[in-house]
Amino acid sequence: MRIRASALIRSIGGRPAVLAELSLLLLWFLLFARLDAAVGKDFAAANANALALQSAEHAMHIDIERSVNGWLAGNPVLSQSAVYLYRLYYVVVAGVLLWVFVRHAAVYRQVRRTMVAMMVLVLPVYWAVPMSPPRFALPGTVDVVARYDFLHVESWTRPTHYTAMPSMHVGWSLWCAFAVWSALRGTHPRLALVPWLFPLLMAADVLATGNHYVLDIAGSVTLLAASVAAASLWGRRLPPRRHSRDTSRTTTPTILSRGTNP
Repeated sequence: MRIRASALIRSIGGRPAVLAELSLLLLWFLLFARLDAAVGKDFAAANANALALQSAEHAMHIDIERSVNGWLAGNPVLSQSAVYLYRLYYVVVAGVLLWVFVRHAAVYRQVRRTMVAMMVLVLPVYWAVPMSPPRFALPGTVDVVARYDFLHVESWTRPTHYTAMPSMHVGWSLWCAFAVWSALRGTHPRLALVPWLFPLLMAADVLATGNHYVLDIAGSVTLLAASVAAASLWGRRLPPRRHSRDTSRTTTPTILSRGTNP
């Protein structure tokens, strides 16, 4: 119990202090939410960018958004499942972050830095390239989430900002896969490959629900790669840390060393 209590305010075993970490992450997420809500306000530019993206996809023969959306819209059971995945993926992100913090302290700081880097790098893109999602920009696209939304969010059909590029649903699922892969690749290399199925599933989800384009997904992959590189550079520039030791394990040898030799 003493070790757990001390971990709340001290860095132990390579992990940051719990209270400090929670406070910083909460403040950062609130700041990111405010900044995210402030970008992508230019509706005209968002539609123009969406049309340009559609033209590029058509030229590359990868404009599959309407076809997969029509297929999903015709399957009510799969549509409802897709909406649950779309809405509840944050639970997976939070669970992965907690799991890495508790069970894999050696990689926690790296994956946390990658998460922060993703949020820092995506905001300028949202500001510079607002993008309307297919459900608004492509005629005939069914808004699957609005149709089956179990949360009944009224503002869903009246968005206040347009930030389809890149897809952060795919971006966060890629981060989850990267975090689990980083934690398991040394001890369970085959098992470490399984989490990469999650972003594949999410990519299919955002395409079929009419929320993102194929190139949005490519943008998410690029974002993760850039964030991993930025986090690695960030880590190399930091001074070496001294890991805090568990005092309950070091006190006894120290006391015994002061005793009289037999």
